[in-house]
Amino acid sequence: MANSSVKPPFWFWIISIVALLWHLIGINAYLQQAYRTESFTSMLNAEQLNAVNNIPAWAVAAFAIAVFFGALGSIALLLRKNWAKPLFVIAILGLIVQLVHFFFVGNSMELFGPPVIQIMALIVLLIMIWYTKRSYVKGWIS
Repeated sequence: MANSSVKPPFWFWIISIVALLWHLIGINAYLQQAYRTESFTSMLNAEQLNAVNNIPAWAVAAFAIAVFFGALGSIALLLRKNWAKPLFVIAILGLIVQLVHFFFVGNSMELFGPPVIQIMALIVLLIMIWYTKRSYVKGWIS
C-alpha cells in the first residue's frame, strides 16, 4: 500500500504542473469554440466554420469532458490524490468519443487536416494515467 508521506521528487511537481497547463490550454480551446470567439472564428474559412457550427452536442460535450476532467485530474495529482487516475480515465473516454466524431462522423480530416492535437492529447492522457499509477506505487500520492 502506498504511503503519501513519501516526498515526491521535484520533477513530479513539474510533470503535474505541465499537465495542468496543457489541460488549461484545452479548456481555453473548448471555450473559444463553444463561444465562437472572434479569435477562434477568424482562423476558419466558411466551410470549416459551417462544420464547427454543425458539430453534434454529444461531440461538443465529449470535448468538454476531456479537457475539464483532464484539468481536474491534474489538480488531483498536484494534491497528491490517487483519484486523479479515474479523472484521467474519464477524460480519455471523452477524448475517444470526440475522436469518433473526428474520424467517423464529421468530415473533419478533409476540412481540418490530421488530428495532431487530438492525438497528442490522447498520448498525454495515456501518460498521465500511467504516471498516476506509478506515483501511487512509489508512494507519492494516496
